[in-house]
Amino acid sequence: MKKIVVSFLLFIILPMNIFAISADKAVVMDLNSGRVLYDLNKDEPQLIASITKIMTCLIAINYSDLDKIVVVDEDILKAYGSSVYLEVGEEIKLIDLLYGLMLRSGNDAAIAIANTVAASEEAFVYLMNEYASTIGMNNTKFVNPHGLDSNGVGNVSTAYDMALLTKVAMQNETFRSIFGTQEYQATSNLKTYNWEGKNKLFSMYEYTTGGKTGYTDAAHRTLVTTASRDNKNLVVVTLNDGNDFNDHKSLYETYFDKYMSILAIDKNNFRIDEDYYEDVEFYVKNDYYALVTKEEKDDLKLNVTLFKYDDIYEGIKIGEVKVMLGDTLLHTESIYAKKIEVKEEKKKDGFFSKIIRWFSKW
Repeated sequence: MKKIVVSFLLFIILPMNIFAISADKAVVMDLNSGRVLYDLNKDEPQLIASITKIMTCLIAINYSDLDKIVVVDEDILKAYGSSVYLEVGEEIKLIDLLYGLMLRSGNDAAIAIANTVAASEEAFVYLMNEYASTIGMNNTKFVNPHGLDSNGVGNVSTAYDMALLTKVAMQNETFRSIFGTQEYQATSNLKTYNWEGKNKLFSMYEYTTGGKTGYTDAAHRTLVTTASRDNKNLVVVTLNDGNDFNDHKSLYETYFDKYMSILAIDKNNFRIDEDYYEDVEFYVKNDYYALVTKEEKDDLKLNVTLFKYDDIYEGIKIGEVKVMLGDTLLHTESIYAKKIEVKEEKKKDGFFSKIIRWFSKW
């Protein structure tokens, strides 16, 4: 299969800021590309406390029926710290428990979720670590679904790995909905719950789209949040940060100002100039916004690769468009094709053609 390659440049300009934060470790990541815009000791592992529950939530979404009724068993009696106050024998939907897990950081909810999804905490933790390995969380080790630690033993990760996990999780519509919810009401066979989230950034910063808090005496304060402004989508992670909410707001303001969002791939105006295909329309299914600084403006380009096929049908993947920043790949979008039907104009009948057709009827 031969390939056709096309490249072209995109140009932009913009300003930047300077700031300081209190965290021991931190990351600002572009949710669209996974590119790290800022880091402070991003690959140094430490205990992460309840931001663990981002993985717990995502595993439950990926591996179970969210309408399933959870029958709470005695394992929840092992839970301490943050709780939604489940009772043994209580019956509640799994989706409701996920809201209790994320808004109130319920450790009892985490245990009930793990037992429901994987039959045991141990089996659930196996799924957590397998998934972490699959997506490239190379400095992460989970030992439980809730984030509690004892004598220095608990879930360990890095600012980068937790940002990467959040990037992946935010691609899931159900996760985005839970992560971005501030209040939720749930009903079991025993009671009605009214939960309010612990993410104070919602009230501090108008562009906040989600978040998960964490704290233990050993891990100190951990926080993961997301925010969106002007087609810029960021995740911020801070570990061991006593001023975390203010630091997150400062980081968002700094990096939203520093980077400009460029519509690098426009699905409504996608065009390719090439000579191999005739009567073929090319299209992509999604827009893509790239973040660049003034200094990077000349390095942003699109590389288009088309495959050569003899036969074209509706919806065939016919190539890819890669958004590049210098030698760094930011995003890959599939290109599809469909054949354009060309209608031939009817030729006007001449005098003799009409005579011949008239006699042929006799």
